Amino acid sequence: MASNELKVQLLETFAALITAAFGLVAALAWNETIKKAVAEVFGSSDDLVGLLVYAIIVTVLAVIMTLLIARALGKAKAALANEKK
Repeated sequence: MASNELKVQLLETFAALITAAFGLVAALAWNETIKKAVAEVFGSSDDLVGLLVYAIIVTVLAVIMTLLIARALGKAKAALANEKK
């Protein structure tokens, strides 16, 4: 019984860490994009369109992966709850 609780706690922790990692990657992508946008408006330009596309792709991927992780966690919790009964 305590083993199942530990499994749930581990799954929740891993899900939170993976979600945070994707959030960090998306944040870094947007950070670079915003920096380039400011440079574009106020000075030199690099590859703003490329960075914008990159930021959008990373953000969409982060959202999709977060949803998949949440679903997997929900299924794992349900399976462990059924196992407990």
